[in-house]
Amino acid sequence: MRRRTIRWLVLLSALSIIGVIVTQIYWVKKTLDVRERQFNQRAHIALREVAEELAEMNGVMLSTNPVEQLSPTYFLVNTNSTTQPDVLEHFLRSSFQRHDLITDFEVGIYDCTTHQIRYGMSLSSRNSDKAPTATAGWIKTDKYPYYFGIRFPQQSKTINDDMEAWIGSSILILIALSFFAYAIFVILRQKQLSEVQRDFVNNMTHELQTPISTIRIAADVLNTPAILHQPERHKRYVQIVQEEIIRLQRQVETVLTMAKTERRKLELKIEWLDAHQVIESVARTYDGKVDLSLEAPSPYIHADAIHFGNIVNNLIDNALKYSPEKPQISVRTFGQGNQLVLAVKDCGIGIAPEYHEKIFQKFFRVPHGNIHNVKGFGIGLSYVRQIVKAHRWKLELESQVGRGSEFRIIIPKSSTS
Repeated sequence: MRRRTIRWLVLLSALSIIGVIVTQIYWVKKTLDVRERQFNQRAHIALREVAEELAEMNGVMLSTNPVEQLSPTYFLVNTNSTTQPDVLEHFLRSSFQRHDLITDFEVGIYDCTTHQIRYGMSLSSRNSDKAPTATAGWIKTDKYPYYFGIRFPQQSKTINDDMEAWIGSSILILIALSFFAYAIFVILRQKQLSEVQRDFVNNMTHELQTPISTIRIAADVLNTPAILHQPERHKRYVQIVQEEIIRLQRQVETVLTMAKTERRKLELKIEWLDAHQVIESVARTYDGKVDLSLEAPSPYIHADAIHFGNIVNNLIDNALKYSPEKPQISVRTFGQGNQLVLAVKDCGIGIAPEYHEKIFQKFFRVPHGNIHNVKGFGIGLSYVRQIVKAHRWKLELESQVGRGSEFRIIIPKSSTS
């Protein structure tokens, strides 16, 4: 599947998921609004009927709009006459039951002589239970001399209870969409890993074929009788074979070390060693392409000799790969307090600041320039970071695009003599 197809698939899937979520939220909200309007309409009708019954019983005229809603849960009903609590309770329960308002409510009757709402009572249209309730904070009005107030404290809960099925289905849809999104993520991740694995195998094949081909050619030369009469040439080819074998060993060791690190089975053979001696040994394999400036006053460190040599080799090899045709690679050591600092510097293409952290990720390649034309496993710098971390050292990078890079490994005094 092509990258463009995958991008469109991901985009359309994301838009579909967002569309379903937005639609579901919209309909849930719309349903809540409809349920609230229905409740308010039924409350208005039921309370108007109560007002009509009270007006008929008291023989007074009913105002045009006796019911006024002051808040989503609070209504005032104009009665134009005094109201008896027991009668009001009976009318309210009967009217609410007729209009399917099965809920708890509170009622308070306004007393015009004291300008207070008296008789606060908590009632229910489900049963005949009642209990006193406070009315001190209820809203009053000067429009009517006689009125009563009705509060529905459980209105939101009642509507939400009615919406349980909708909310439950919405949760199930969100769970299903989450699994779908996760499946898309896994598919893309697997494809990315497949591409990484393919690139790794291709690069590893190339990297292993180079020293193998060199060894084969050197072996063919050493197998000719004439080479025995050319000791200098014989020695040179033997040295080539030895160097390529060391190179192969380092490459295999790097891959194995990364695998052990992922399984957290990396074991270091810590010993006292001369860092300068190891650096010089590695630099000799590069035929004078590396300038050494080993000035650390105390070169002895506590480290794994093989892995320390490998990280020096990886840093030099990385510097050569990303340098122009005539590379200028310098390796130096110096003291910094009670620390030994190893610095590998090149004058190559450099690294943009946004990639300073990412280049230490396994298989990462900077996505511009000629980076993708450079051969290698793509795990060199990741290996360096893992070994530095295992030794509890510190790794620093200083780089600018077009001005080269410098990698510094700081070995604290606890690891130096």
